[in-house]
Amino acid sequence: MSADELVIERLALGGNGVGRIDGKVCFVPFSAPGDRLKVRVTREHRSYCEAELVDLLEASPQRVEPRCPAFGRCGGCDWQHISYQAQCDAKQQILIETLQRVAHLQAPAVVATAASGLEYGYRARAQFKLHATPAGLAVGFFRRGSRFVIDLPQGCPICTEPINIAMLKLRQVIQALPDVNRVPQLSLEEGLSGVVAVVHYLGNDQQRLKQLLIQHREQLDLSGLFLQIGRKESLQPVFGSGHLTYTVPCCDPSADAMQLGYEIGGFSQVNRLQNQQMVRLVCGYARPAASQRMLDLYCGNGNLSLPLSGAVRELLGIEGFAPSIASAVDNARQLRVNNSTFRCNDASNELRHLLAQHALFDLVLLDPPRAGAAEVARELGQLGAQRIVYVSCDPATLARDLAALCGAAGYRLIEATPLDMFPQTGHLETVALLTRT
Repeated sequence: MSADELVIERLALGGNGVGRIDGKVCFVPFSAPGDRLKVRVTREHRSYCEAELVDLLEASPQRVEPRCPAFGRCGGCDWQHISYQAQCDAKQQILIETLQRVAHLQAPAVVATAASGLEYGYRARAQFKLHATPAGLAVGFFRRGSRFVIDLPQGCPICTEPINIAMLKLRQVIQALPDVNRVPQLSLEEGLSGVVAVVHYLGNDQQRLKQLLIQHREQLDLSGLFLQIGRKESLQPVFGSGHLTYTVPCCDPSADAMQLGYEIGGFSQVNRLQNQQMVRLVCGYARPAASQRMLDLYCGNGNLSLPLSGAVRELLGIEGFAPSIASAVDNARQLRVNNSTFRCNDASNELRHLLAQHALFDLVLLDPPRAGAAEVARELGQLGAQRIVYVSCDPATLARDLAALCGAAGYRLIEATPLDMFPQTGHLETVALLTRT
């Protein structure tokens, strides 16, 4: 394939592709579905290529004006130039094509993308980068492909208002620090009681920084503030609490919503509203029954399984991150869930242990990290569960695992719902239902 400038007549998908050149899929950043483009191929791979946009010959009707002035330079969002409906349509198509190509599923039952109730202002957690310059303090995110900080003096449009307000107030206070160049990052997370902040510090005068922050406690209006000197396990409290809470619906629609908690540094979904929709999807796919035993692998703080706990006989949750298990146990206690056990263990190790005990479960929830659950998928069929609900944040690893589950493991994909947890980006969450064939 020549590196000369080439024309792609119409793109099938937008954001980071997808067109075709010489039969290869070609990914073109900042494209939109329906664009007619002139591109230059920058990298070739065995089954696809990457190209840069040289000229927009004819703009797609799906193109819109990005809301953020830093769009195109900031390394965060990459789809703000595409209408929201087109984003949702593209994510559905991406999932279909990935399942066909990787999992070899000929006609996967992929329904329309579950859209986010908020297209902007949804992100309840952010890590802002800092860089002290002669012109002042820059606070924002890294420029695409570099470690240069793009300044966001008005905040980030995809973050919630409390996150942006907290960032701007901390910015104002921290820029008075003599060694502000030793503060590389601010981590902010919003819960029901407010924003918790972590100031990352590489300097030698922790006491001076603590005094400055305490002095401005009322101005900062944070529910908790911590210093991180090294690893996140070594957080030093400055004031307030690091406990964060949010609400999820119960599987029983007539029951009140649950309040779940976790500690700063633990994991939770950044789009709280979409997390509620995801829990409802999981409940609908799971169809729990009072006689069933449920296994939740990669259970976190119980985000998916505790809403289902009242509808099953027994719940076993497994998670390799000890602080999340501590939160799950505490959440079960606060909610008076008496049929649950949570254990800290690697999911594949725990599965082998359960198989050695000839344990049987009726329902399995899987919510692995981006790397997926390859080892678990190869052995899960031996557990005997009739239904598996798989929640994935990466279509490629989901498809790889479904190939194993729908192969030797003996399951069939009934339906998959793409869920837009991250509007204005190409990231895609999926909730998939599998049953025994």
